[in-house]
Amino acid sequence: MTLRVLIAVTHLLGAGHLTRAAALARAFAGKGHETTLVSGGPPARLAELGGAEFVQLPPVRTVGTDFKTLLDESLQPVDEAYLEERRTILLDTLRNNRPDILITELFPFGRRVLAGEFMALIEAAHTLNPRPLVLCSIRDILVAPAKAERIAQAHERVLRGYDAILVHGDPGLVPLEASWPLDETIRPLLRYTGYVDEDEDPVPESHRRGIVVSGGSSAASLPLYRASLETARLVTERPWRILIGRGVSEDDFQELRGIAPAHAAVERARADFRTLLAGAEISVSQAGYNTVVDLLRCGARSVLVPFEAGHETEQRLRAERLKDWGLAAIISEDELSGTHLAEAIRQGLSQPASSPPAIALDGARRSVAIAESLVLSRPALHPSIDWSPLNAALERARDQGLRVRFWWRDDDAVADTPALDRLLTLAGRYGAGIGLAVIPRDLQASLASRLMDESSAFALVHGWSHDNHAPAGAKKAEFGAHRPVETIVKEAQRGLQVARGQLGERLLPVFVPPWNRISGELIPHLPRLGFTGLSTFADRGVASPAPGLLQINTHVDPIDWHDTRSAVEPRQIIAAMTGAIERRIVGDATGISPSAS
Repeated sequence: MTLRVLIAVTHLLGAGHLTRAAALARAFAGKGHETTLVSGGPPARLAELGGAEFVQLPPVRTVGTDFKTLLDESLQPVDEAYLEERRTILLDTLRNNRPDILITELFPFGRRVLAGEFMALIEAAHTLNPRPLVLCSIRDILVAPAKAERIAQAHERVLRGYDAILVHGDPGLVPLEASWPLDETIRPLLRYTGYVDEDEDPVPESHRRGIVVSGGSSAASLPLYRASLETARLVTERPWRILIGRGVSEDDFQELRGIAPAHAAVERARADFRTLLAGAEISVSQAGYNTVVDLLRCGARSVLVPFEAGHETEQRLRAERLKDWGLAAIISEDELSGTHLAEAIRQGLSQPASSPPAIALDGARRSVAIAESLVLSRPALHPSIDWSPLNAALERARDQGLRVRFWWRDDDAVADTPALDRLLTLAGRYGAGIGLAVIPRDLQASLASRLMDESSAFALVHGWSHDNHAPAGAKKAEFGAHRPVETIVKEAQRGLQVARGQLGERLLPVFVPPWNRISGELIPHLPRLGFTGLSTFADRGVASPAPGLLQINTHVDPIDWHDTRSAVEPRQIIAAMTGAIERRIVGDATGISPSAS
């Protein structure tokens, strides 16, 4: 499935919003989707977009915390003609791309000054046929307006124009309601993705020494840089590295370099920031979204000076949550001084490092999986599908007192992968239990970790190695009659032992032979080995093929394995499900329930 994705973002102060949107664009492009990122903020350095296209609108920016006055690149107020040029390019991009998914970053929960532009985009998207899935992308913490009517307006715009809200955070650290008043009309639209990390490369192990100061990409961190240099004159026993964002002017940068003591290196922000942070004894920074992701990934002890000018509350709340976890100390901007900062640093250095909490940091990957599942689940994608045969069969079964139960089996799982994440996201959306037939020999630790949080997903034993031992020309089988029964008994036992050892209570002792083929000589041995269930394919003859063993088969395969190796036509799936139900109504098939694999 290849989708067309359009992401619209306008950053006004720092580059954090653009950085997060770019990470989403890379993730969508990395999954093979045709992705376009449209930026309406100041041009900024971006990492490689991984094949995504980039469109720059005539940029707007703000100065300080005045988010009502939009300025152009010359820092002059923009006029209506300038804004109209932006809207024209934005709408032309929409019409040329005809996206399957449209994502607006922050709006309508923010960027009210650009509401005309964003609403024009949403309204134009709703006129397309087919209409794209419309998603809002927001960070973990929002700044709620003081006026209740503005909150109500944001909710009304969401309900009228959007299909879901991607919350790029983890409710275990900060739930959205901690910063924004949710109501019961909005809450069902929330989809937590975990934190979006722009750099998913492994963090290098390093001996920790020294102090690293960072301040994001805007000039708002100048007070922090100056206080840090004052502190460096008090804390002289360790080396300092002070990284200055690109939003700080060259004159200010040179001034900072000129007043730095010899043991404090002042330089521009570097691409290897994660490596420097992983090697620092302590980090001094603000508490922006991307900075906190860096800190969580690197496990660095921190002193946080949250940005609070203009009654901003976002960074303070995020910093307080990290403090609650024992990961940071906090100094308010109005109390920032060299003395206070030195005290906080020395206290942090004297305490043992705390382990970072188990917070989801794969938000870009999960965002893609969530968006894909939402697209697949939209009824409008298949408006001409005739469901009436299946509905009629279900009604006949109900009239005859036959309870029809469905179950879902998916084969060949070995690790936590994007494909598995999409599958579990889709299952979770519909509250559908799922049995994952796992290959014991190839199991990876990531699968056990993933299943720990899935209350309705269980593992089944998919043979041992999924190797074909059938002779040439015969149908594939791992546990067929082509090998001595003693050999396949030992492999089945080994499969159960290995899978149970790695998956524990997330494993059900159900044997699923690869290719759904099993020697009749093996079946009587399964209960003795510890199996209580057997699952193959097609209608079964008896419910219990051996004492203590229940057979629960699958009956519908949605994949065309012999030709396209993709999904079969929906009408074929409907026909297969209808037939399975009909056979049970008339008593032509033995079984507890029809089920789809």
